[in-house]
Amino acid sequence: MANRISKSIVHQYYKKETSEATVLVRIDPIHYTAIQITIPKKGERKGEEIEMNEHFAQELEAQGYVAAGPLEFHLYLNGVA
Repeated sequence: MANRISKSIVHQYYKKETSEATVLVRIDPIHYTAIQITIPKKGERKGEEIEMNEHFAQELEAQGYVAAGPLEFHLYLNGVA
């Protein structure tokens, strides 16, 4: 049952590009959890789970993130890109 619930969540995706790295974030807007993938221009990518709060959209926008789609995030998450 819990697996069925988790699949019905519509995640939100954000992206930020700097001169040093690209950062992609997938947010679970129900549980306020997220996966962040950092892809540096040089070096290896890294992923981490982070906690968010109900104001995540405003906080990310203030940090320079823009709304993004799931394709790029999932390519990096699954090691395809």
